[in-house]
Amino acid sequence: MKKSSLNRALVVLTVVVVILSIWGPEALAVYKERSILNQVQSGEEETGGEGYRYQLSSNEKLYILSQCLNSRTLPETELSAQTKAEETSYQELTGTYAFVVNRKGPSGCEITDEEIYETTNKGLSALKELGILPDSIREVQAGDYEATLYSAIDVPEPRNNVAVWKVSLIDSLQNTNKENRLIDAYIDADDGKIYEFYVRTQMDWEDVDADALMEAWSSYMELGMPEVYETDNPLLETTPYYRKYVFSGMGDERTIVTVGLYDGIDELFLKISK
Repeated sequence: MKKSSLNRALVVLTVVVVILSIWGPEALAVYKERSILNQVQSGEEETGGEGYRYQLSSNEKLYILSQCLNSRTLPETELSAQTKAEETSYQELTGTYAFVVNRKGPSGCEITDEEIYETTNKGLSALKELGILPDSIREVQAGDYEATLYSAIDVPEPRNNVAVWKVSLIDSLQNTNKENRLIDAYIDADDGKIYEFYVRTQMDWEDVDADALMEAWSSYMELGMPEVYETDNPLLETTPYYRKYVFSGMGDERTIVTVGLYDGIDELFLKISK
């Protein structure tokens, strides 16, 4: 009698185990799906490529942009430059640094086409308050300028990239008065700070305190104090009126920034490209 009861118990247990092995996984999956249904799930995802940017320091961004500007191959005309830039795809980039038109347009975190001119004027006002630019420099108007969004990319490490707007006075305007006007500028697409500028002024080189100007700009850009770059090469610039400075870059690398004045046209410039 006891042996018969034990046998029946073993049979029942075997049947239960078989049923669970067949039905159990499916039931568990359905339960799990129901537990997350209609609930927002969040998580971190690392994406690669041109559109993603690590959080770079101001010095690192300045260095990447300077290297990209220095590595540009200038075509014969501005039209061909625009055409070549638009035809370049990210997968075709070669070399160490590349400076290409951002055909995707601003992301949700970047300054838009509609905002760039107001942002430029805010940047000019900030530079005037710091004594970097004279108060006579006029505000930009959308009809007189064109703006293009670029990506400055560290090609071997493409997630290290800087988005910048280039704002330029339109050359095709007839009888354009360039006096006291911004000619060109590179502007950070995230925070609107001005990396590089060329402005027409009524200043002579004797009126420019290059050391004070550079100290104010480095503070504005949060770069730390620069060192004067001493060189005996007279061919570095097309004007004799300039002074060069060095900032720390990425790793042991450095960035050279130049303050100068083109005599004759009285164009004051601060540039990070050599």
